[in-house]
Amino acid sequence: MSGALGFDADVTACAGLVERGDPDRFAAVMAAPAPQRPGLFVLYAFNLEVARAPWATQEPLIAEMRVQWWADVLAEIASGGGVRRHEVATPLSRLLDAEGARLLMPVVEARRRDAAREPMADVATLRAYLAETGGALLWGAARALGSAQEARARAAGTRSALANYLLAVPEFLARGVNPLPAMTEAEFAALLRGHLEGVSGQADRPLRIAELACWRAPGILRRALRDPAAVPEGRLGGPEVLRRLSLLRRGLLL
Repeated sequence: MSGALGFDADVTACAGLVERGDPDRFAAVMAAPAPQRPGLFVLYAFNLEVARAPWATQEPLIAEMRVQWWADVLAEIASGGGVRRHEVATPLSRLLDAEGARLLMPVVEARRRDAAREPMADVATLRAYLAETGGALLWGAARALGSAQEARARAAGTRSALANYLLAVPEFLARGVNPLPAMTEAEFAALLRGHLEGVSGQADRPLRIAELACWRAPGILRRALRDPAAVPEGRLGGPEVLRRLSLLRRGLLL
C-alpha cells in the first residue's frame, strides 16, 4: 500500500458507488474497523467499475476499450507516473504501490473474456477466471491491509468469486448467456466441495478484515450443493436476517 486514506470527497464517492452497486461488500466494509474502510471502499469501487465495464455496451469493441481504460490506469500507477483524474482511479493511485497495481492486473485482464462474450470452455477455464477476479482482488485487499498470507487470501477470494458468480447466473441467463461450462452433477459438486474445503489455516487480523467480504460464500456454496436447481432459479441468497447476523458475528470476532 502506498499510503493511508481518509474520507475525502473521492473516497466518499467510492463508498457511494459500492453502497449502490455492491451492497454485500458495502456491509462488509462497514463491519470493518473504521481506519481500514477508506482503502476497502476504493478497492471495491475499482472492482465494481471493472466488472461493469464489459456490460455497459452491446458492442464488443467498445466493451474492450472500457476494460482497457482500467488496464491503463493500473499501468500508470505501476509506472509511478501521472494517473488520470477520476473519482475511483485517483484514490486508487494513492492507495496502491507499484506491486499492488500489478497484483490487480488479472482482475482487469480476466474481464476481456466478458467483453468478447467468450463462453466458459470448461471447468478449468472457470476456475482460472474466478482466481483472476476474486482471488486476485482479495489478495490485493489483504496485502493493502498488511497481510502476508497470499495463499489463503487467494483461496478465500476465489471461493467468494464462485459464490457471487453462481448468484449472477440468472442475470446471465436473462441476457441470453450461459455462464457455466458443461458439467455433470458430480463435476459440479466437486467444484463446490473443492472451494468449500480449499480455504485452510488461521488468518491474521488484516486477512480476517479482508475476508469479511467473503461472508456469504460458504452458505451460498452449501445451498448450491444441496439444491443445484436453486442456481438458475435464483434461490441461493438465503434469509436476509441470517445473512446479517453472520456478518455481525464475523465483525465481532475481529
